[in-house]
Amino acid sequence: MRILLTGSSGWLGRFLAPMLRGAGHQVVGLDVAPGVDTNVLGSVADRALVERVFAEHGVEAVIHAGGLHKPDIVRYPAQTFVDVNVAGTLNLLECAKAAGHDRFVFTSTTSLMISQAIRDEAGESAVWLDEASGPIAPRNIYGVTKLAAEGLCRIAWAEQGLATIVLRTGRFFPEDDDTHATPSGENLKANELLHRRLTVEDAARAHLVALERAPAIGHGVFVISAPTPFARADCAALKQDAAAVIARAFPDAPALYAARGWTLPASIGRVYDSSLAERVLGFRCATDFAAVLAALRAGAPLPFAHDPFYVSPKETLG
Repeated sequence: MRILLTGSSGWLGRFLAPMLRGAGHQVVGLDVAPGVDTNVLGSVADRALVERVFAEHGVEAVIHAGGLHKPDIVRYPAQTFVDVNVAGTLNLLECAKAAGHDRFVFTSTTSLMISQAIRDEAGESAVWLDEASGPIAPRNIYGVTKLAAEGLCRIAWAEQGLATIVLRTGRFFPEDDDTHATPSGENLKANELLHRRLTVEDAARAHLVALERAPAIGHGVFVISAPTPFARADCAALKQDAAAVIARAFPDAPALYAARGWTLPASIGRVYDSSLAERVLGFRCATDFAAVLAALRAGAPLPFAHDPFYVSPKETLG
């Protein structure tokens, strides 16, 4: 198929575009910043541009991975989030339906599931989060606009029959966390593979599976994160003494971490459950916390990307 990939110059796009071509698809990349996989420069908020891309490139399916993200809150006004994340998604959905498409994949975020109360982690137990969790109360404009875009995908299926798969991805950015300096970036990413992170390669693979499975599923919302070793019954213990829970599941983790100068998390406040994606979508992340420990035992490279100097291509344009 000829796939329109938005966000083709971004972190996910640079991994997803080659995977799509490897699966036999042609990729039409759309982004506001130039990149090796970007054919068209422009914004999804520009309806005329989106219509022209569909007409000139014979687009047959859409993976909508572009948009503004949480770190962009300090750089762009709320209206720009609405224009890009909401109106831009609507532009793509309406053009896809007009073109007679039978599938649409949307990159959403687990961030929209995190209310201020969940973020504050004031409870006595970790919060177990899956697709049924709610009520959903996003804490910022990023989450609000992503949730609105998810709603547009849902009604595109309900009212127009366009199969839409929404992937609420956990963290896979390569740069350091913009709100936490301790522990170190690599240490934090390793810890997060226990409960809220995945690799960018797994994120890209999830989109390929969603593209294939969309017509059979119709509409679905799926949390995409590395499989957690925890169970709901662990939530209280995870909040009180996460390191002890981890050591029971992975007895050599404390020693492996100590040898590298890392620390296990003392407390975990939330856990993403991606089991629905495995059962219904047929997707499971290949890289998990056990892979981190295997790399530490072998003295091998860590199985995830870490680049503290990464800057989004759209920001390098000034």
